[in-house]
Amino acid sequence: MNNHPLIVYIGCTASGKSSAALAEAERIGGEIISCDSMQFYKELPIGTAQPTAEERARIPHHLVGTLELDQRMTVSDYCILAGKCVAEVRARGNVPILCGGTGLYVKSFICGMDDLPADVELRKNLDEKYDSDSGAIALAEEMRRLDPAALEKWQDCRRKLIRALEVRLISGKSILTFQSGQTDRRFPCCVRLIERESDVLKERIRKRAKLMLDCGWIEEAEKAIAKGLFNTPTAHQALGYKIIAEYLDGKFDKDTLIEKISTATWQYARRQRTWFRHQAPYPDEIIG
Repeated sequence: MNNHPLIVYIGCTASGKSSAALAEAERIGGEIISCDSMQFYKELPIGTAQPTAEERARIPHHLVGTLELDQRMTVSDYCILAGKCVAEVRARGNVPILCGGTGLYVKSFICGMDDLPADVELRKNLDEKYDSDSGAIALAEEMRRLDPAALEKWQDCRRKLIRALEVRLISGKSILTFQSGQTDRRFPCCVRLIERESDVLKERIRKRAKLMLDCGWIEEAEKAIAKGLFNTPTAHQALGYKIIAEYLDGKFDKDTLIEKISTATWQYARRQRTWFRHQAPYPDEIIG
């Protein structure tokens, strides 16, 4: 993976990393590889801020809109696919540009994955038992009993808690004891973090939420919900769709919908900011 440099753009949602990556790709002859865990789903283009047809016509984008709602993308799957994309982009003589806000995917691809124990059948059973809104309370109670430290760390992410429970049941140890915090990069790359002041980011989030709703996000959500979005393995985690479902049920008006989505997105952005400030890969450059 040393024929051409790998450039990586990371940052909070709505920070502007996608437009920065697009501009650089046009300038240096690059192709963009998504590192956003929700942009894989072809049924969710608006709500996951996938590149537009015009942007794709300008620059090739990879790993966007490739999965059906009922398909799952694991971190391991992502690392394999992203590696293939990088090799293919380089084979064409272009520069691979990784861009996205899913920190674990970025870290795992660049620094490698921790060697965690796994059991396919156990994971299937845990998913069936806990991977739903109704199972979330029972999951929290079980983690509070078996691994309170992991619960405290990932209380807002059901998928990570289920994985932590799987590791605990297999090994008898907390998943935190296996995670090395590896920060060494597996290959040369340049990591650029896009940062925004809080007030600026909040306003960008609100404007983007309104634009996405005006561009048909409500209709997109309605169709995806009808196709079983909330019963899917991972696509159900896409931000904003459950809030739109409440709007469709008549629980509040559109102005309230915008505010609720903006608030939820800001809360998510704060978690992303914490990740990128304290987890590998540490940026080579911070762009404000």
